[in-house]
Amino acid sequence: MARCGNRREAIYTNLRPGPYRFRVLACNNDGVWNTDGTTLAFSIRPVFYQTSGFLGACCAAVVGLAWVGYRLRARQVRASLDRRFEARLEERSRIARELHDTLLQGFISASMQLHTLVDQLPAESTEVSRLNRVLELMGRVIEEGRNAVRGLRAPGDNSDDLETAFSRIAQELNVDEKVRFRIIGEGHARPLCAPIREEVDRIGREALVNAFHHSRAGVIEVEVEFEPRRVRILVRDDGVGIDPQVLESGREGHWGLPGMRERAERIGGRLRVWTRACGGTEIELSVPARIAFGSECRDPPGAWWARLLSWGGQPRDGGKGVS
Repeated sequence: MARCGNRREAIYTNLRPGPYRFRVLACNNDGVWNTDGTTLAFSIRPVFYQTSGFLGACCAAVVGLAWVGYRLRARQVRASLDRRFEARLEERSRIARELHDTLLQGFISASMQLHTLVDQLPAESTEVSRLNRVLELMGRVIEEGRNAVRGLRAPGDNSDDLETAFSRIAQELNVDEKVRFRIIGEGHARPLCAPIREEVDRIGREALVNAFHHSRAGVIEVEVEFEPRRVRILVRDDGVGIDPQVLESGREGHWGLPGMRERAERIGGRLRVWTRACGGTEIELSVPARIAFGSECRDPPGAWWARLLSWGGQPRDGGKGVS
């Protein structure tokens, strides 16, 4: 804004820093104007808080504070997850002890009494075959109970990678040889944090068990993919698909799909299910890398270069298959 008066001066306010040129045109008492006028060049230097360096420093400080806040929050989330998992592991150990000391021991005692009874019956008795079938059934139940107790008492086993752990499921379930089972590994494999690996393993195991038992598929595949930003597990089959009602709320009396969703949500992952009638099913679990690996699972020297080479998406070792 300029104010003019008899003092032959102009006053400007709120001028921003920078170069300026002041030009003056005047006329005499007869009204004749000087068309050329005169100019005065000057500049206003910025104060320190108007410099680009100061603005850059402020932006860097804001970004730095945001990053520190993010790291602190991520550390708090991981610490909270670790505490919850430790509490769960203690509870599971307690349940395993109770199962072993009560239910499992009771089945074993009953089985021993039945064996004694069968030995006392005549070989030609018609009841012998029926009791042997009961003993066979009890033997399977006892073995399944032992496997369940072992799973409860020894969680978070990181001795095997995910591909090896998944490859054993077909052997454990005694899968029909007609079913083609294949495991594909992509990316540079990294060790997952123990609590996260346990949940990922159980989600993948549940998806595979459902595929083997219910899909009536001819081909079942598992992809284990390590990406820079996430860990991805994909289980797909070419079976009969999942009923929409079962997909929405789960099968009555079974907690497979709801349990998988709860586990994925608990570790900060995302579970997606695609299915269609007679068109197969795909179940995808995705866990962000910052959660899956954590601060204690840093890359060894040179691992970033190996991971860079693996970004092309080529399978490791060509994939593993069981048919």
